Amino acid sequence: MSQTETAILAGGCFWGMQQLIRRRPGVLSTRVGYSGGDVPDATYYNHGTHAEAIEITFDPAVTSYRELLEFFFQVHDPTTLNRQGNDVGLSYRSAIFYTTDEQKRIAEDTIADVEASGLWPGKVVTAVEPAGPFWEAEPEHQDYLERIPDGYTCHFPRPGWVLPRRNATPA
Repeated sequence: MSQTETAILAGGCFWGMQQLIRRRPGVLSTRVGYSGGDVPDATYYNHGTHAEAIEITFDPAVTSYRELLEFFFQVHDPTTLNRQGNDVGLSYRSAIFYTTDEQKRIAEDTIADVEASGLWPGKVVTAVEPAGPFWEAEPEHQDYLERIPDGYTCHFPRPGWVLPRRNATPA
C-alpha cells in the first residue's frame, strides 16, 4: 500500500494553481477550496478571510513536499502581499498551510532558501500557518481550466525562479 501526503497551498486564484500542480509527477489528486479563514462552510461568495487554496494529495516516493513548494514558488509571486496578477485581496494571498511539524520546517527552510537566492523580486510574504478546515469549492471551480482551457489564469512557470540545488556540506 502506497503512502500519501497532503499539502494545502494558497497562491492567488486557485484555477491556475490547480492546473499547473495537477500535472506534476507524483500528484495523485487536487481540489480547490478555501482555507485559513474565519467562515465555516465557506463558499465562493462567502469565504470571509479564507484564501483561495488548493489541496494536493501526492505520493512522497515520487515527489517530495520540498519539490512541491519549489514549484509553488516558481508559478506564483510570493513577494506581492494579498495579490496575484489582477487579483487583489486577502483571498489571493500567498500561504502554506502545513499539516505536520515536518511540513512547517520544510516550508520555513524553503522560504529561507528563496530569500537567500536573490532570484525573486522582493521579500517573500508567504504566510506559514497550521492547516485548519479546508472547505471544498463549488463544482464549477473544480478543474476549471481543464473544462475551459482559455479561462483566466495569472499562473505560469517562471524560468528564472528556480531554486539552485545546494551542495551537501560535510557535518
